[in-house]
Amino acid sequence: MTFDDLDDDLRLAFAEYERALMANDVPALDAAFADGPRTLRGDSSDVLVGHDAIAAFRAGRGGAPARTLLQVHTRSLGPDARVIVAQTRRADGMCGIQTQVWERSGGRWAITVAHVSAAPTPVATPTSPDDPIWRVAPGPEPLARGGDGPLTNPRVAVKDLFAVAGQAIGAGNPVWLSEAPIESRHAAAVEALLAAGADVTGIAHTDELAFSLSGSNAHYGDTPNPVAPQCLSGGSSSGPAAAVAAGLADIGLGTDTAGSIRVPASYCGLYGLRTTHGVIDRTGLVGLAPSFDSVGLLTRDAGLLARAGAALLPPQSVEPITRVVVAAELVELLDPAARESFRAAVQALTLCGAASGTVLPPPVPGALTYPDSGGLDAVFTAFRTVQTAQAWDTHGELLTAHPDALSPEIAARFHAGRDIDSATRQSAQRLLDAMRAELLRSLPPGTVLALPSTSSAAPRRDTDPALLESVRQKTLRLTCLASLAGLPALSIPAVRADTRPIGLCLVAAPGQDHSLLAFASAQTDPL
Repeated sequence: MTFDDLDDDLRLAFAEYERALMANDVPALDAAFADGPRTLRGDSSDVLVGHDAIAAFRAGRGGAPARTLLQVHTRSLGPDARVIVAQTRRADGMCGIQTQVWERSGGRWAITVAHVSAAPTPVATPTSPDDPIWRVAPGPEPLARGGDGPLTNPRVAVKDLFAVAGQAIGAGNPVWLSEAPIESRHAAAVEALLAAGADVTGIAHTDELAFSLSGSNAHYGDTPNPVAPQCLSGGSSSGPAAAVAAGLADIGLGTDTAGSIRVPASYCGLYGLRTTHGVIDRTGLVGLAPSFDSVGLLTRDAGLLARAGAALLPPQSVEPITRVVVAAELVELLDPAARESFRAAVQALTLCGAASGTVLPPPVPGALTYPDSGGLDAVFTAFRTVQTAQAWDTHGELLTAHPDALSPEIAARFHAGRDIDSATRQSAQRLLDAMRAELLRSLPPGTVLALPSTSSAAPRRDTDPALLESVRQKTLRLTCLASLAGLPALSIPAVRADTRPIGLCLVAAPGQDHSLLAFASAQTDPL
């Protein structure tokens, strides 16, 4: 995947245009448009012909609304002509498309044709009260009310793996729930959000024992996807994701072992943060595979995600993101129909700071180094070996005591872990340790790896099981890298496949959670 059709001079010219537009720098905007009578600028109501007419319109407009870049597409029209189509989002929720033809004359790029349009952001489909989002539904009063703090009472949907005082943990399984005690204390992560001022509004469903990425639970049903109603919501933090996407909660508190925050964030068009492994206290949490389990958050906007992250995360040094790396072999796992959208989203990410004058260098194409000749497939196999073995260590007692407690699909995953011998497990762990070292070397502070959060948009609920398993396997190859290395990973809703969202995932060095959150807040929220 290359990014060289936006050469350095044009990249700087486009960035200067964005800066001038947000600053209402009329002389700079006039200079960005080609002089002469044939320059065009159109919108939904009129076409202005000639540089003088465009300049007069701009002088009387009083500035353009604040907005952020979501995608930047480029096409060559010849050696000295390019078309740039940029998708934007304004602070008032309007989405825009900006199409420009840039031509180079005398060594200088200028706009010769421009068209802008805007439309409201699509609204999520309301959910039915009967939809299986909640295991403990919201009532007139919160399940737990927050104190005075910086979060100012956002509603939190808690994944049914965390202890909430006065409630039992259900873990997505009726047998587990029937034997679970009533909790006397909140989980540490729940307590931290309450202390920051958030309210726990309800306990949301999880996939069975968190060992799935689909958002489908054999005991409770398919959690709805409010932004793609005929599609899966993604798991295992399916309930919190659906609650947030539907506007029934503001923050989803979940977990991510092999992608269980990033996948539902991708499918439901949310921001989702998997935190650095071990930085957030997991007391009061039902885990799956302790070496990989991490606490995570889901929100509809980057600003709230950063504030919620500040409530949970310990203090960390914040390193400015200055380099975005893209590995071609990871992008190839993405549905071909979405690869151009991914490319445009990464391009936009490096240009989003144009309004403040902090444009990043172009994305850097690269390739990961694997410590085994089997490449990514061998690393993924090692990850699944260790994960399933740890999952059996964690929950094997339940399956032994209640052989029919789990659905056949989930039970088979646990039994695969039961049958792994110690030599195989140790060999797999050595490969994971070597891969972690390679990832740490390639991700110094200030560098992020950009990759698709999932291999496709949310599959339809009626997708053929064999095809669904293929999608799952490709997605796990993308998500396992951050998990096996304990790295923070942030999913941003920036990629599209037809009308459905796909996340753009940024993976950073351990302990750079705040750096990712600061970058997302600055780059993806409207000014």
